[in-house]
Amino acid sequence: MIRIEDVTKRYPGGQEALSGLNLTVDKGEMLFITGHSGAGKSTLLRLIALIERPSSGQVIVDGQNTRRVKRRRIPAYRRQIGMVFQDHKLLYDRPVADNVALPLVIAGVNHRDTGRRVRAALDQVGLLHKERRNPETLSAGEQQRVGIARAIVTRPKLLIADEPTGNLDPDLSLEVMRIFRRFNEVGVTLLIASHDISLIDRMGCPRIALDEGRLVADEEEESWQ
Repeated sequence: MIRIEDVTKRYPGGQEALSGLNLTVDKGEMLFITGHSGAGKSTLLRLIALIERPSSGQVIVDGQNTRRVKRRRIPAYRRQIGMVFQDHKLLYDRPVADNVALPLVIAGVNHRDTGRRVRAALDQVGLLHKERRNPETLSAGEQQRVGIARAIVTRPKLLIADEPTGNLDPDLSLEVMRIFRRFNEVGVTLLIASHDISLIDRMGCPRIALDEGRLVADEEEESWQ
């Protein structure tokens, strides 16, 4: 599903966020990325989502080399990827249903199909009864579930999440991870960046660790916890 081949990401000023990274994520896998702040977790996800491009090396997602995706084709490329962020990135001047519908509206899906798919996505995260509420009236956990519904409304093959439980208490964090698990059980590939080692251990999924843009062994990972 994902192949990262000798990828380096260098920012202006010479800072290397990733350095010679190699990684394979199989189709249908649920993989966690751990590491301290600045280790390169978010950069890796941004490269996969084609928010940024590598300085060198190749990022291949579902057979597509991101280096060969032209700028005008980036929106079409991203439709195969659902993205969940720590800060939700919701529009507070629109109701929940409109927030979830946004990717479909951008893609030009007709109104009837949009309504049906929005309701299905909200039902999957347990928020169908709040589709007309304003996001500001929801709890932090509910807002994160709205973000998840928006990420899966396009029926993506791949779901990436950047610290999706960073602002949630342990019970809500586990609830969010269980939602991710349900998507994984129906074949969605998940790549989740998180520093919450105890939560990752409870999920029993494979994980990798980054340190200064490089993969490190478990013993090295323990040193920054």
